[in-house]
Amino acid sequence: MNKRKKPELLAPAGSPEILKTAIRYGADAVYIGSASLSLRKGAKNAGIRELADCVSYAHERGKRVYVAVNVFAHNTDIEEARAYLKELDSASPDALIISDPGILMLAKELIPSADIHISTQANCTNYESFRFYHMIGAKRVVAARELSLAELQEIREKLPDGPEIECFVHGSMCISYSGRCLLSAYMTGRSANSGACTHPCRWQYALVEEKRPGQYFPVEEDGRGTYIMNSKDLNMIGHVPELMEAGIDSFKIEGRMKTALYVASVTRAYRRAIDACFEDPAGYEALLPELEEEVQKCTVRDFTTGFYFGRPDENALILSGATYERNYIYLGTAGETRPDGMFALTQKNKFAVGDRIEIMRPDGEDRSASVLRIENAEGQAMENCPHAGEALFIRLSEQVSPGDVLRMKG
Repeated sequence: MNKRKKPELLAPAGSPEILKTAIRYGADAVYIGSASLSLRKGAKNAGIRELADCVSYAHERGKRVYVAVNVFAHNTDIEEARAYLKELDSASPDALIISDPGILMLAKELIPSADIHISTQANCTNYESFRFYHMIGAKRVVAARELSLAELQEIREKLPDGPEIECFVHGSMCISYSGRCLLSAYMTGRSANSGACTHPCRWQYALVEEKRPGQYFPVEEDGRGTYIMNSKDLNMIGHVPELMEAGIDSFKIEGRMKTALYVASVTRAYRRAIDACFEDPAGYEALLPELEEEVQKCTVRDFTTGFYFGRPDENALILSGATYERNYIYLGTAGETRPDGMFALTQKNKFAVGDRIEIMRPDGEDRSASVLRIENAEGQAMENCPHAGEALFIRLSEQVSPGDVLRMKG
C-alpha cells in the first residue's frame, strides 16, 4: 500500500480555535474561510491578523493552512476582493482555494507566493478541465463530488505529472451539482454561491393543489413526510485503500460549520485510518470497526458513499428525514490547568458534578472521568452549568491536557 506517497489529511476550521483542534487531532493541513469571500460566511472566519496567527501556529508544527476565497464574484465584489487579497498576502497562507477565474487572476497577481487550489465549486469532472487549470497555474484541483473512483483514477493516469487531486471523503453533500444551487437565493434571497446558503434542500416539503390553498398533502415515506432533495452525509472511512489506490493526493473533510467535537472525532479517525492503511492494510482492516464507530460519536446524519462507486440510486443518496442524531454531546475543549489542578473550560452544553464524561485524546485513547468540581469565573462552586458559553474551571478524576476535547453520551 505504501508504493504511493501518503495522502494529505485536510480538515475544516470554522474558527481559529477549531483550527488548533484539527491540527492537534491529526490534520496535515487545515482550510479556513476568508471573512467575506468564502462559501461559509456563517462560520467564525478569521480576520487578517487572526489568519496570520493561524498560519504561524500551523507552520510551527509543520502543518499548512489553505484559505477559501471561493465565492463567484460579481462586478461589485472585485474591488473588495482586490483589497482583501492585498491584505491576505501579509498572512502568508500556503494556498488559496478559488472557484472564480477572475479571483484566480487577481490572486496570481497579488499573492504570487501562495499556491492555487481550484475549488470543488468549479465542477471539474474530466481530465481536460484538470489539465486546463494546471496549465494556468493551479497546483491542485478539488474534484467535483460527482466523480467516481474509476473516473478519478483515469484522471490521475492521464495526468501523471499534472495537478494534485483533492477529494472530499467525509461530511455534508449538496443535492445540487457540487453546490451550484439557486434554490436558496430563489426562496430566501440568500445566495449559496455567495456563501449564504440556507440549506432549503434539507427542508420538508408537501404537495398543494391549486384549487385547495392551505391544504397540504405529504408524500408519505416514514410518517414525517418526504425530503426529496435531502442528501445523506458522505462517509468513506471504510474505503481508504481504494481512495489511496486511485491516486488521490488529499483527503478532505467537510465541515467549516461544525463543532470542535465533530472535527476532532472525524479527523482523528481518518488520521488513524490513513496511517494504518499506509503501513499495513491488515492493521487497517482490524481497526476499521473502531473507526466506523468513532465517526458516529458526534452529531451525524445517515451515511452514503456518494458517487464513488457509480451513480447512487435514491435510497443510497436521499435521506428520508432531516433529523440529526446526537450520539455524543460536545462539552468543550480543555484550556490551561491551574496549580490546584482545575482547568479552564468554556462550556458548550450542560453537565453536572458527578457526571461521567469522556476525554478524547489525539492518540485514539478515550478516558472516562467523573466531574468532581465545577467553579465559575469568580471561584464559586456550582452543582451544574446550564448556560452555554460560560467560562468555568473544572476538576475531573482524570488528568487532562490543554486542547483535549470533552464529550458525554447523548
